[in-house]
Amino acid sequence: MQTFLKGRRVGYWLSEKKMKKLNFQAFADLCRKRGIEVVQLDLSQPLEEQGPLDVIIHKLTDLILEADQNDTQSVLLVQRVQDYIEAHPETIVLDPLPAIRTLLDRCKSYQLIHRIEDCMQDERICSPPFMVLNTECGPDTLEKIEKHGLTFPFICKTRVAHGTNSHEMAIIFSEEDLKDVKPPCVIQSFINHNAVLYKVFVVGESYTLVERPSLKNFPAGPADRKAIFFNSHNVSKPESSSDLTSRDNVEGVSQPPSDDVIRELSRSLRQALGVSLFGIDVIINNLTGQHAVIDINAFPGYEGVPEFFNDLLTHITSVLQAHSPDSPPASGQPKSLASSHTPIATDASSSPWIRLGCNSAMSPNFQQHCVSTIATKASSQ
Repeated sequence: MQTFLKGRRVGYWLSEKKMKKLNFQAFADLCRKRGIEVVQLDLSQPLEEQGPLDVIIHKLTDLILEADQNDTQSVLLVQRVQDYIEAHPETIVLDPLPAIRTLLDRCKSYQLIHRIEDCMQDERICSPPFMVLNTECGPDTLEKIEKHGLTFPFICKTRVAHGTNSHEMAIIFSEEDLKDVKPPCVIQSFINHNAVLYKVFVVGESYTLVERPSLKNFPAGPADRKAIFFNSHNVSKPESSSDLTSRDNVEGVSQPPSDDVIRELSRSLRQALGVSLFGIDVIINNLTGQHAVIDINAFPGYEGVPEFFNDLLTHITSVLQAHSPDSPPASGQPKSLASSHTPIATDASSSPWIRLGCNSAMSPNFQQHCVSTIATKASSQ
């Protein structure tokens, strides 16, 4: 046992559903074997009485959304967490609440990923154009869509990137279908990707790549067909098999994402937002072979990630060590978000999942000053 871990305290707040789905008690047991005390936080009580806390792990997305809609109880609970964080800057938060708010807004997260791509200057990355529709479609909507560089078909998504409704989407094929668009929403050009989605599950400096079914290819340009409504969660389930996910018309480029592209995207998002637990949905353009980020998720389900608990414990260990390796537990010393964890890659050929490290050197094209610029813009939105 690393002696600096003994007596460290990790507080967590997850919904009952999330805890059961992850079997989070197994993670608590794993921590205790390393000398880390794990505490389930009760947000109905003052957190000061439940501290001190070296680390807080949470998924407050539901409460944050409810608080933003002025739900009195949720406002109180979220504020209680925020007050503790502000009073204890030494506590590591996985993940910062402002970053979570950015990831809960598809418009903000898409803007962020486009800025990151501009800074990376990597021709292997080209995420689809998008725009926000806040009102019902009118006579000038098509012109606005074209000005934003969108083409038919395109995907229509809710602006809020969390909750059951966030999975309800539509494929819009023509101007006639615009009547089916329900604002407020985000529309995003559809890119043919041979019905394969790559879900990147990030834990600190390591990530796992999981292949999932996705939407089949559609002809480019307007089409005389009705809009297709679907649930993206159902479409991308591992066992999903339907006409929507058919691979009968696969053509062009079919290849997994590049390790160094995913590594750099993950690193850039971590640096820009200060996040450690997130997912990136990536597809490969079947015409160009370019990587396209189509969604980013806060604290995803980590389905198909057998090493999630080990990765999470390793990340917590390395962050604690990097922050204050010689200080006593819950010492009150300010801590940075840097980490020195060097995970081990596994053989992709022997498993349907690929676990890789995000800690290699940055591409020479990546301008370090962009990170602070991106972070500033993200936090100000």
